[in-house]
Amino acid sequence: MATNCTHTDQIHDVHPNTQGCEECLKTGSWWVHLRMCRTCGHVGCCDSSPNKHATKHFHATQHPIIQSAEPGEDWSWCYVDEVPV
Repeated sequence: MATNCTHTDQIHDVHPNTQGCEECLKTGSWWVHLRMCRTCGHVGCCDSSPNKHATKHFHATQHPIIQSAEPGEDWSWCYVDEVPV
């Protein structure tokens, strides 16, 4: 397992596409915490949420890095290398 993220070249200067989880907003579902894709700006719900849309976005797109979209949090995670960024 990697000790550093090897995908930082896929980080782009993106902004959140929505103010909440994109898929949950469409279906009327709810979320616990929000994560933003650092490649495209997709906002999805975390793995503690019923639908786990952030992880589903990773599996669908292979965009490797998410960032917390929660106020006061400043961290990113690489799904591929399974390390903080």
